Amino acid sequence: MKVDSTLGALDIAAGQARAAQAAGYDAIWTGEVNQDPFLPLTLAADATSTIELGTSITVALSRSPMSLAYTAHDLHGFSGGRLRLGLGSQVKAHITRRFSMPWGRPAPQLREFVLALRAIWSSWSEGTPLAFEGEYYRHTLMPPAFVPKPHPFGPPQVLLAGVGDVMTRVAGEVADGFLCHWFTSPRWIREHTVPALLAGRQRAGRTLDGFDIVAGGFVATGTDQEITEGLARMRAQISFYGSTPAYRPVLELHGWGDLGSELTALSKQNRWTEMAALIDDDVVETFGIVAAPADVPARIAERLGGLATRTTFTPPPSFGPEQTREILAAIQAIPTAAPTTGAAGRHGTGPA
Repeated sequence: MKVDSTLGALDIAAGQARAAQAAGYDAIWTGEVNQDPFLPLTLAADATSTIELGTSITVALSRSPMSLAYTAHDLHGFSGGRLRLGLGSQVKAHITRRFSMPWGRPAPQLREFVLALRAIWSSWSEGTPLAFEGEYYRHTLMPPAFVPKPHPFGPPQVLLAGVGDVMTRVAGEVADGFLCHWFTSPRWIREHTVPALLAGRQRAGRTLDGFDIVAGGFVATGTDQEITEGLARMRAQISFYGSTPAYRPVLELHGWGDLGSELTALSKQNRWTEMAALIDDDVVETFGIVAAPADVPARIAERLGGLATRTTFTPPPSFGPEQTREILAAIQAIPTAAPTTGAAGRHGTGPA
């Protein structure tokens, strides 16, 4: 199993990337929350030579496929072919009210976005006329002066993020990998994620061989104090995600639909402390890991072995370089055989 880390702000990105590469991490990812995801990766690319660089995620539906095609092409070439382009749809309120962009049907629109990206990259690399016409995107003009300088690395891998069955099936059809939301569980991956990915791969005439399934998750480890503090953060994060109606099916799968309704009601009243208090030990164990450092690799193997090809692990402050390297090596030894079967009949319903 590959083990990845996360990248922070611009002023520390280069140092973080060098440290992650030295520690033995396989990739380092940026998210698009309160900063641009590509600027830290550019600094990371310049500071490293082997570690993979990814976005988890870039908000696709706030962008044009053309503008993102240029950015990804340039960064992939600059990094020597190390970019992994992770895309997500975001939710309607953010797309329409924060980014002021149109909102359609997110799964079909993101599917078309990926196909448009591939058509643009293909036009650049093969010299064929650009002639992509879809429901949401239309790219039919590419004069030679606007074709970027070629590089030998081909297009970057594209991964899609999602929770629900429809978006997951789209990822299986058009992407090179899938980014599981942290608000997931091994049971959800087995009964929903894997069957939906398989359905999408079958639609494209492919299997899950070589397809990345990235599953992070909440982990509280380290000293007793760090575990206590990590557990408190975990309860708050789980309660926040659980309050989102779009993620309700995950709770319902485990028989906690009423908990989701209560969390949603409290969130509308800004009663965040009360929300966290509703996350009992059973919920914590379903969505995360609370363990002594030596037990973390075994717990990750128990949860994700045979389900995911890579995971994310952030060591607590008490970890020294040697302890971090030992933990990473133990996680990297976990088998990651691609899932080939899943619960039947699960991939046709659920949230996008």
